[in-house]
Amino acid sequence: MLKKLATLTMSFVLCSSLLVGCGKNTNSDTQKIGLIVSTLNNPFFVDLKTGIENQAKKLGYDVVVLDSQNDPAKEVSNMEDISVKDVDVVLLNPVDSDSAIASVMVANNLDLPVITVDRAANGGEVVSHVASDNAEGGKMAAQYLINQLGDNANIVELEGIAGSSATRDRGAGFDNEIENSNLNIITKQSADFDRTKGLSVMENIIQSKGDIDAVFAQNDEMALGALKALQDANMDNVLVVGFDATDDAVASVNKGEMSATIAQQPILIGETAVNLTHRFLSGETVEAFAPVELKLISK
Repeated sequence: MLKKLATLTMSFVLCSSLLVGCGKNTNSDTQKIGLIVSTLNNPFFVDLKTGIENQAKKLGYDVVVLDSQNDPAKEVSNMEDISVKDVDVVLLNPVDSDSAIASVMVANNLDLPVITVDRAANGGEVVSHVASDNAEGGKMAAQYLINQLGDNANIVELEGIAGSSATRDRGAGFDNEIENSNLNIITKQSADFDRTKGLSVMENIIQSKGDIDAVFAQNDEMALGALKALQDANMDNVLVVGFDATDDAVASVNKGEMSATIAQQPILIGETAVNLTHRFLSGETVEAFAPVELKLISK
Protein backbone atom coordinates (compact mmCIF):
# COMPACT_ATOMS: atom_id res chain seq x y z
CA MET A 1 0.00 0.00 0.00
CA LEU A 2 2.79 2.39 0.93
CA LYS A 3 4.67 1.46 -2.24
CA LYS A 4 1.58 2.23 -4.39
CA LEU A 5 1.07 5.58 -2.62
CA ALA A 6 4.70 6.51 -3.22
CA THR A 7 4.38 5.65 -6.90
CA LEU A 8 1.29 7.85 -7.28
CA THR A 9 2.98 10.73 -5.44
CA MET A 10 6.06 10.50 -7.65
CA SER A 11 3.87 10.51 -10.78
CA PHE A 12 2.06 13.64 -9.58
CA VAL A 13 5.31 15.44 -8.79
CA LEU A 14 6.82 14.47 -12.14
CA CYS A 15 3.74 15.63 -14.01
CA SER A 16 3.67 18.97 -12.16
CA SER A 17 7.37 19.61 -12.54
CA LEU A 18 7.16 19.10 -16.29
CA LEU A 19 4.15 21.44 -16.48
CA VAL A 20 2.33 18.91 -18.64
CA GLY A 21 -1.35 18.20 -18.04
CA CYS A 22 -1.72 14.55 -17.04
CA GLY A 23 -3.98 12.68 -19.44
CA LYS A 24 -3.93 15.64 -21.90
CA ASN A 25 -2.56 15.04 -25.39
CA THR A 26 -0.36 18.05 -26.15
CA ASN A 27 1.74 18.69 -29.24
CA SER A 28 4.35 21.38 -28.72
CA ASP A 29 5.58 20.90 -32.30
CA THR A 30 2.41 22.38 -33.83
CA GLN A 31 3.24 25.70 -35.45
CA LYS A 32 1.04 28.71 -34.76
CA ILE A 33 -0.20 31.43 -37.05
CA GLY A 34 -1.18 34.71 -35.43
CA LEU A 35 -4.09 36.61 -36.98
CA ILE A 36 -4.71 40.25 -36.08
CA VAL A 37 -7.92 41.31 -37.81
CA SER A 38 -9.09 44.91 -38.13
CA THR A 39 -12.64 44.12 -36.95
CA LEU A 40 -14.94 41.14 -36.58
CA ASN A 41 -17.95 43.45 -36.72
CA ASN A 42 -17.99 43.18 -40.50
CA PRO A 43 -19.07 40.08 -42.49
CA PHE A 44 -16.15 40.42 -44.89
CA PHE A 45 -13.55 40.03 -42.15
CA VAL A 46 -15.52 37.21 -40.50
CA ASP A 47 -15.27 35.36 -43.83
CA LEU A 48 -11.57 36.22 -44.06
CA LYS A 49 -11.03 34.72 -40.59
CA THR A 50 -13.01 31.61 -41.57
CA GLY A 51 -10.88 31.09 -44.68
CA ILE A 52 -7.69 31.41 -42.64
CA GLU A 53 -8.82 29.08 -39.85
CA ASN A 54 -10.16 26.37 -42.16
CA GLN A 55 -7.07 26.27 -44.37
CA ALA A 56 -4.76 26.39 -41.34
CA LYS A 57 -6.55 23.38 -39.87
CA LYS A 58 -6.09 21.46 -43.13
CA LEU A 59 -2.36 22.19 -43.09
CA GLY A 60 -1.91 21.41 -39.39
CA TYR A 61 -1.48 24.90 -37.93
CA ASP A 62 -3.08 26.44 -34.86
CA VAL A 63 -4.42 29.98 -35.21
CA VAL A 64 -4.41 32.68 -32.51
CA VAL A 65 -6.92 35.43 -33.35
CA LEU A 66 -7.01 38.97 -31.93
CA ASP A 67 -9.58 41.63 -32.91
CA SER A 68 -8.41 45.25 -33.20
CA GLN A 69 -12.00 46.57 -33.18
CA ASN A 70 -11.10 49.19 -35.80
CA ASP A 71 -8.77 50.88 -33.29
CA PRO A 72 -5.16 51.49 -34.44
CA ALA A 73 -3.93 51.72 -30.84
CA LYS A 74 -5.49 48.36 -30.03
CA GLU A 75 -3.85 46.92 -33.14
CA VAL A 76 -0.41 47.87 -31.78
CA SER A 77 -1.35 46.39 -28.40
CA ASN A 78 -2.51 43.21 -30.15
CA MET A 79 0.83 42.91 -31.93
CA GLU A 80 2.62 43.23 -28.59
CA ASP A 81 0.31 40.63 -27.04
CA ILE A 82 0.55 38.13 -29.89
CA SER A 83 4.35 38.25 -29.83
CA VAL A 84 4.36 36.36 -26.52
CA LYS A 85 1.94 33.64 -27.70
CA ASP A 86 4.63 31.59 -29.50
CA VAL A 87 3.34 32.32 -33.00
CA ASP A 88 5.67 31.66 -35.92
CA VAL A 89 4.24 34.35 -38.20
CA VAL A 90 1.56 37.05 -37.98
CA LEU A 91 -1.12 37.66 -40.57
CA LEU A 92 -1.97 41.33 -40.12
CA ASN A 93 -5.16 42.84 -41.50
CA PRO A 94 -4.53 46.51 -40.66
CA VAL A 95 -7.10 49.02 -39.47
CA ASP A 96 -5.44 51.49 -41.82
CA SER A 97 -2.22 51.41 -43.76
CA ASP A 98 -0.51 54.40 -42.11
CA SER A 99 -1.10 53.39 -38.50
CA ALA A 100 -0.09 49.82 -39.37
CA ILE A 101 3.52 51.00 -39.61
CA ALA A 102 3.74 51.05 -35.80
CA SER A 103 2.34 47.51 -35.57
CA VAL A 104 4.75 46.17 -38.17
CA MET A 105 7.69 47.87 -36.46
CA VAL A 106 6.80 46.12 -33.18
CA ALA A 107 7.05 42.79 -35.00
CA ASN A 108 10.23 43.81 -36.86
CA ASN A 109 11.95 44.66 -33.58
CA LEU A 110 11.09 41.16 -32.30
CA ASP A 111 12.13 39.40 -35.54
CA LEU A 112 8.54 38.21 -35.93
CA PRO A 113 7.59 37.76 -39.62
CA VAL A 114 4.51 39.66 -40.81
CA ILE A 115 2.30 39.04 -43.83
CA THR A 116 -0.30 41.73 -44.50
CA VAL A 117 -3.75 40.66 -45.67
CA ASP A 118 -6.34 42.70 -47.63
CA ARG A 119 -4.88 46.05 -46.51
CA ALA A 120 -1.20 46.87 -46.85
CA ALA A 121 1.12 48.61 -44.38
CA ASN A 122 2.75 51.81 -45.60
CA GLY A 123 6.00 51.11 -43.79
CA GLY A 124 8.03 48.51 -41.93
CA GLU A 125 9.24 45.20 -43.37
CA VAL A 126 6.70 42.57 -44.36
CA VAL A 127 7.24 39.19 -45.97
CA SER A 128 4.38 39.55 -48.44
CA HIS A 129 1.01 41.17 -49.07
CA VAL A 130 -2.04 39.06 -49.94
CA ALA A 131 -5.01 40.93 -51.40
CA SER A 132 -7.22 41.54 -54.36
CA ASP A 133 -6.10 44.20 -56.81
CA ASN A 134 -8.24 46.94 -55.30
CA ALA A 135 -7.43 49.44 -58.03
CA GLU A 136 -8.58 46.97 -60.66
CA GLY A 137 -11.78 46.42 -58.66
CA GLY A 138 -12.47 50.15 -58.58
CA LYS A 139 -11.91 50.25 -62.33
CA MET A 140 -14.38 47.37 -62.82
CA ALA A 141 -17.03 49.24 -60.81
CA ALA A 142 -16.50 52.37 -62.92
CA GLN A 143 -16.71 50.45 -66.19
CA TYR A 144 -20.00 48.89 -65.06
CA LEU A 145 -21.53 52.31 -64.35
CA ILE A 146 -20.19 53.75 -67.60
CA ASN A 147 -21.95 50.94 -69.46
CA GLN A 148 -25.19 51.40 -67.49
CA LEU A 149 -25.51 55.20 -67.42
CA GLY A 150 -25.91 57.85 -70.11
CA ASP A 151 -23.68 60.89 -70.57
CA ASN A 152 -23.36 63.45 -67.77
CA ALA A 153 -24.83 61.15 -65.11
CA ASN A 154 -24.09 62.15 -61.50
CA ILE A 155 -22.28 59.75 -59.18
CA VAL A 156 -21.80 59.81 -55.41
CA GLU A 157 -18.71 58.03 -54.06
CA LEU A 158 -18.67 56.76 -50.47
CA GLU A 159 -15.11 56.28 -49.26
CA GLY A 160 -13.74 53.94 -46.59
CA ILE A 161 -11.40 54.58 -43.69
CA ALA A 162 -8.98 57.39 -44.51
CA GLY A 163 -5.43 56.13 -44.84
CA SER A 164 -6.26 52.51 -45.62
CA SER A 165 -4.80 51.04 -48.79
CA ALA A 166 -8.24 49.68 -49.77
CA THR A 167 -9.70 53.19 -49.65
CA ARG A 168 -6.82 54.66 -51.62
CA ASP A 169 -6.62 51.96 -54.29
CA ARG A 170 -10.33 51.40 -54.85
CA GLY A 171 -10.83 55.13 -55.10
CA ALA A 172 -7.93 55.60 -57.50
CA GLY A 173 -9.08 52.83 -59.80
CA PHE A 174 -12.64 54.16 -59.85
CA ASP A 175 -11.77 57.86 -60.14
CA ASN A 176 -9.24 57.42 -62.94
CA GLU A 177 -11.74 55.50 -65.05
CA ILE A 178 -14.57 57.98 -64.42
CA GLU A 179 -12.30 60.92 -65.29
CA ASN A 180 -11.91 59.47 -68.78
CA SER A 181 -15.68 59.18 -69.24
CA ASN A 182 -18.62 61.56 -69.55
CA LEU A 183 -19.84 60.85 -66.01
CA ASN A 184 -19.50 63.21 -63.04
CA ILE A 185 -18.53 62.47 -59.45
CA ILE A 186 -20.53 65.15 -57.65
CA THR A 187 -19.27 64.36 -54.15
CA LYS A 188 -16.91 62.01 -52.31
CA GLN A 189 -17.50 61.50 -48.61
CA SER A 190 -16.16 59.03 -46.05
CA ALA A 191 -18.39 56.58 -44.21
CA ASP A 192 -15.56 54.48 -42.72
CA PHE A 193 -16.65 51.17 -44.30
CA ASP A 194 -19.61 51.17 -41.89
CA ARG A 195 -23.27 50.47 -42.76
CA THR A 196 -24.77 52.86 -40.20
CA LYS A 197 -22.45 55.65 -41.31
CA GLY A 198 -23.23 54.85 -44.93
CA LEU A 199 -26.91 55.40 -44.14
CA SER A 200 -26.43 58.71 -42.33
CA VAL A 201 -23.90 60.12 -44.82
CA MET A 202 -26.16 59.21 -47.73
CA GLU A 203 -29.15 60.83 -46.03
CA ASN A 204 -27.19 64.08 -45.79
CA ILE A 205 -26.07 63.83 -49.42
CA ILE A 206 -29.63 63.28 -50.59
CA GLN A 207 -30.69 66.47 -48.82
CA SER A 208 -27.89 68.54 -50.35
CA LYS A 209 -27.52 66.85 -53.77
CA GLY A 210 -30.90 66.08 -55.24
CA ASP A 211 -29.83 64.89 -58.68
CA ILE A 212 -28.14 61.51 -58.17
CA ASP A 213 -27.96 58.72 -60.75
CA ALA A 214 -25.60 56.25 -59.05
CA VAL A 215 -23.62 55.51 -55.90
CA PHE A 216 -20.29 53.73 -55.74
CA ALA A 217 -19.51 52.61 -52.20
CA GLN A 218 -16.02 51.28 -51.53
CA ASN A 219 -17.46 48.36 -49.55
CA ASP A 220 -20.80 46.57 -49.32
CA GLU A 221 -21.59 47.72 -45.79
CA MET A 222 -21.62 51.36 -46.89
CA ALA A 223 -23.50 50.39 -50.06
CA LEU A 224 -26.25 48.70 -48.04
CA GLY A 225 -26.51 51.74 -45.77
CA ALA A 226 -26.74 54.05 -48.79
CA LEU A 227 -29.36 51.77 -50.36
CA LYS A 228 -31.55 52.07 -47.25
CA ALA A 229 -31.30 55.87 -47.36
CA LEU A 230 -32.26 55.90 -51.04
CA GLN A 231 -35.19 53.54 -50.45
CA ASP A 232 -36.43 55.73 -47.59
CA ALA A 233 -36.29 58.72 -49.95
CA ASN A 234 -38.16 56.79 -52.70
CA MET A 235 -35.11 57.03 -54.97
CA ASP A 236 -35.25 53.43 -56.17
CA ASN A 237 -33.96 54.33 -59.64
CA VAL A 238 -30.46 55.18 -58.34
CA LEU A 239 -27.87 52.49 -59.16
CA VAL A 240 -25.83 51.29 -56.16
CA VAL A 241 -22.54 49.45 -56.63
CA GLY A 242 -20.63 48.01 -53.69
CA PHE A 243 -17.40 46.09 -53.15
CA ASP A 244 -16.67 42.76 -51.40
CA ALA A 245 -19.67 40.57 -52.39
CA THR A 246 -20.74 39.85 -48.82
CA ASP A 247 -23.76 37.57 -48.39
CA ASP A 248 -26.10 40.50 -47.66
CA ALA A 249 -24.91 42.39 -50.73
CA VAL A 250 -25.21 39.42 -53.09
CA ALA A 251 -28.73 38.76 -51.78
CA SER A 252 -29.57 42.43 -52.40
CA VAL A 253 -28.25 42.20 -55.98
CA ASN A 254 -30.27 39.04 -56.60
CA LYS A 255 -33.41 40.83 -55.38
CA GLY A 256 -32.76 43.68 -57.80
CA GLU A 257 -32.00 46.26 -55.08
CA MET A 258 -28.24 46.81 -55.28
CA SER A 259 -27.09 46.93 -58.89
CA ALA A 260 -23.74 45.18 -58.53
CA THR A 261 -20.85 44.36 -56.21
CA ILE A 262 -17.20 43.55 -56.83
CA ALA A 263 -16.47 40.07 -55.47
CA GLN A 264 -13.26 40.20 -53.49
CA GLN A 265 -13.67 36.60 -52.22
CA PRO A 266 -12.51 36.97 -48.59
CA ILE A 267 -12.50 33.23 -47.90
CA LEU A 268 -10.16 32.72 -50.87
CA ILE A 269 -7.95 35.59 -49.65
CA GLY A 270 -7.69 33.84 -46.27
CA GLU A 271 -6.87 30.50 -47.86
CA THR A 272 -4.25 32.12 -50.11
CA ALA A 273 -2.65 33.84 -47.10
CA VAL A 274 -2.32 30.54 -45.24
CA ASN A 275 -0.93 28.73 -48.29
CA LEU A 276 1.68 31.46 -48.71
CA THR A 277 2.45 31.29 -44.97
CA HIS A 278 2.96 27.52 -45.26
CA ARG A 279 5.39 27.98 -48.14
CA PHE A 280 7.29 30.65 -46.19
CA LEU A 281 7.54 28.53 -43.04
CA SER A 282 8.71 25.63 -45.20
CA GLY A 283 11.69 27.72 -46.30
CA GLU A 284 10.49 28.75 -49.75
CA THR A 285 11.01 32.20 -51.21
CA VAL A 286 7.56 33.81 -51.56
CA GLU A 287 6.36 36.61 -53.81
CA ALA A 288 6.07 40.16 -52.42
CA PHE A 289 2.46 40.44 -53.60
CA ALA A 290 0.00 37.58 -53.99
CA PRO A 291 -3.08 38.83 -55.89
CA VAL A 292 -6.50 37.16 -55.56
CA GLU A 293 -8.92 37.24 -58.48
CA LEU A 294 -11.85 39.67 -58.55
CA LYS A 295 -15.17 39.41 -60.37
CA LEU A 296 -18.23 41.61 -60.81
CA ILE A 297 -21.59 40.28 -59.63
CA SER A 298 -24.74 41.75 -61.10
CA LYS A 299 -28.21 40.40 -61.80
